[in-house]
This record gives sequence, structure tokens and C-alpha cells, in this order.
Amino acid sequence: MNNPTTQLRTATRRAKSDVANKLVSMFLHEFSRSISQTWPIRIESPQYAEIVERTFQHQCPYCSNSLITSQSVVEHMDGMNRYRAGLHVPGNVVIACKACNSEKRRDDSLKTLVLAPTGWESFLSHDGVRCVKDCRTCRYWLAHWGDNEMQQTKLSENLHHIRDFRSRFSEFQAIIPTLQLVLPELLTKLYSDCQSFAETEIKLLLERFNQERLLNPVSSNRP
Repeated sequence: MNNPTTQLRTATRRAKSDVANKLVSMFLHEFSRSISQTWPIRIESPQYAEIVERTFQHQCPYCSNSLITSQSVVEHMDGMNRYRAGLHVPGNVVIACKACNSEKRRDDSLKTLVLAPTGWESFLSHDGVRCVKDCRTCRYWLAHWGDNEMQQTKLSENLHHIRDFRSRFSEFQAIIPTLQLVLPELLTKLYSDCQSFAETEIKLLLERFNQERLLNPVSSNRP
């Protein structure tokens, strides 16, 4: 049974984490714009939208379900967080079903990946063989395809399909090694600094509020 007090403490910590994660995301969006300005294909161009549509045929790139009949979202294959350091650039942005987008976060949020070097590849590597027993992502895929043989076949097909799609964007491919080498450390520092700044500022504001309240007490009997 969940302890309500524990849930409250967790929610308070999560609020600070959400602020830091938002700053990381803002940085990655700005960085994406700055490095991709001269690329031949822009993320907002009709040309890129046509490439994505032609490649995946209105299907989720992960589970192959129709995006016409299911809820869809913008998906960053390399997640835009401090561990994956993904960018909002051609080659990394597609449309996926909301279910896969949510489930993939389990891999994207891991500091260290075991199954594959990237979050999206790791997500598609839960084949029911290499994971711990009762792996939730393995069960997710098994629910899609019914048996382990079909699960492994479909995961492998979609893995290669996505790799082929990403390989078409040479500018993106050229910068990936540098991103993976440099950005995670910088983003982890940004995340940590943001949390420290938030904690310090919150403490100062609370102290100021308490001092002003002592200097200007409000009568409890005021109607």
C-alpha cells in the first residue's frame, strides 16, 4: 500500500526534477536550431514531413500499428533528456503511437543502457530473451505480437527499418558521435545546477517571506 506521506515527498522532489528536465529540453531545442540552420532539409519543411510519411506509411515506427486509428505524438528517437541527448532535427523526429512513446521512456530514462547503445534501439531489443524475467517492456511487445518468435521478427524488422531511415540524413549522422561523447556530461551538469539554483532560490524566498511576515504581522482577528 502506498504511503501518502511518501507520495507527498516524492511529488515535491519530482517538481524540482521537472523544472531541471524542462531546462535541458529547452537547451536541446535551441542547440538543434543552431546546428541545423544550414542543413539541406529542415525539420519544419514539407519535404521532411513527406519523407517521414513515405517511409513509415502512417504507421508507428516501433510497433507498426496504424497512426490513423490510434493516438499519435511527435517522437524523438534519441530522447531529449540528459542521458540520451537527442535533438529536434531531421533524422531524429518521427510520428509514433502514444503507447510506444510512453513505453519507450522506460529505456530513455536509464542512465546506462544494457541492451543497445541508444534508447530507441534498446526499446526495440526487448525480445523476451536477454531481459530479466517479467520485464515490462518485453511483456508490452508480447502483447502486440502474441508469441516470442513473432516478437523477435517484428522487432528486428523495425530496428533495421529505422536505422535505414536515419542513415539518409548525413548531417545528423556526422554529428551523432560528438553528441554522444560531449552532451550527456554537459547536460547532467546543467540539470544539477538547475536543481541547486532552484533549491537555493526557494530557500531565500521562504526566508524573505518569513521575515516580512514577522515585521508586518497580519491580525488573526481581522474580519
